[in-house]
Amino acid sequence: MFLYQLLSFFFATSKKEEEEEERGSGYDLSQYKRGDLLEVPRTLFTHFGIYLGDGRVAHLIPDILPVVTGNKAAVAKMVTNNRLLLGVVAKAASVRVDSLRDFAYGSPVLVNRMDGVCKQPPLDADEVARRAEKLLGAVAYSLLWYNCEHYVMYCRYGMAISYQTYQFCTTVRKIVCSRTSSYVTALCGAVVLLYLGCATPITILATLLLSFTIWMAA
Repeated sequence: MFLYQLLSFFFATSKKEEEEEERGSGYDLSQYKRGDLLEVPRTLFTHFGIYLGDGRVAHLIPDILPVVTGNKAAVAKMVTNNRLLLGVVAKAASVRVDSLRDFAYGSPVLVNRMDGVCKQPPLDADEVARRAEKLLGAVAYSLLWYNCEHYVMYCRYGMAISYQTYQFCTTVRKIVCSRTSSYVTALCGAVVLLYLGCATPITILATLLLSFTIWMAA
């Protein structure tokens, strides 16, 4: 309880977040149909959900609050960015149903944009919603390997994939597995070995092997 009280100030909705929530109260529900795939910008990534109808959205979202308190009323409130980011770090997440306003967090909502990206045709709308509802509850979360996009892609297309993850991993690979990175690794390794005075055949071989591996992967 003390931990929850200590963190409650950090989790408290800021004035900016309250303004965003107010702006989000005017969504036209007639634009959305049961089974639609919704996406909104959230922190550094895009957040995804499945529209269930009647202004309700099922979405997989990280949240630290269930880890520190059993207060269901507090957990049920809109997940702020602070709660979300700490949930990512703690790998604590669940599939929950929120209002469209809370899901959107004051941002514009895109509808079924992934239909033009995914080669797999969408499933029947009722089947999409049924899948989304069936998975409600705590989940094993991973920022790269099972996030909100994996969840909605499985529900709508039958494939648990994430284009955001693919783009992120591709970018990291380009940075890490590059010829420049190979040169830098070799140079830094040589400097460290000379500075520490531990330039033995084994350490030199290990440094060269690491640089060579990066070179071959580039």
